[in-house]
Amino acid sequence: MFPDANILGIDLYWLVVVIGIVTAMTVARLLYKHVGMSFAVFRFAILVLIGAIFIGYVFAILFQSWYAYIETGVFEWGIGATFYGGLIGAVVVFVAAYFGIGHFVFKDKRHVTEFHRIVSLFMPCVALAHGFGRIGCLFAGCCYGIATDSWIGISMFVNGEWQNRVPTQLFEALFLFALFAVLIVLIEKKKLADYTASIYLMAYGVFRFAIEYVRDDYRGASGVAFLTPSQLTAVLLAIFGAALIVLYKYILKSAYARVAEKYDGEAIDVADADAVTEPVEQEKADAENVPAEQVGDE
Repeated sequence: MFPDANILGIDLYWLVVVIGIVTAMTVARLLYKHVGMSFAVFRFAILVLIGAIFIGYVFAILFQSWYAYIETGVFEWGIGATFYGGLIGAVVVFVAAYFGIGHFVFKDKRHVTEFHRIVSLFMPCVALAHGFGRIGCLFAGCCYGIATDSWIGISMFVNGEWQNRVPTQLFEALFLFALFAVLIVLIEKKKLADYTASIYLMAYGVFRFAIEYVRDDYRGASGVAFLTPSQLTAVLLAIFGAALIVLYKYILKSAYARVAEKYDGEAIDVADADAVTEPVEQEKADAENVPAEQVGDE
């Protein structure tokens, strides 16, 4: 849309991306207490995340080069970047560094017992930053849709000329902002807060699979004739998101509790909200010598 525009020598794409990352981190800073996270773990996670973002960008370029190699047989570095590659790379690096370095930083294993809270908080922030990134794509004129004469078309510089294209970048940004809002509401209401990663992966996977049918930019090949690289990745990550629900509910949640019991003497760290409030109310009742039910109704 404005591929050559810049502010103070910074092109609009990178300017919007940086704004998105800073905004997402600001939201995380405002909400980390709400999800029950300690500042020490939050600060550590943010530092690890910053490093993971830089390495994730390398993965974004690597994945796009690989997709092109599958189609052409020629591996060429720096021909583009793909979000899914960056996401996968950043997550792998983040998890490895978070647990690897955290093992030496937190002797009480606090980083382990709070990891599910990190995920709950970070996923809506990923959706927010991703939405800003798609606005950046709109300004840069990449990730565009098919040619159209419809009123929804936006003029973009494609193949050396200005053409009206479906603004898939804008549609995706709007979807991601809406997804961010939904995930934040779930966190605020403490409903399904531990499943924000699964909801993000499944919801975005379905949306991305569908919108790929009106994308028209070069993306390489996936190795599956009837699927684009992003569609194949969307399917795999959506399935992984569904598997995470089962994994967390039946395995990880109890594992967090066991770690908390071992190092803190309490399993309450991963219990439901009702289970958390009951002991507090009972302690207050004991101190005031009144029934716990009466305290809870105050």
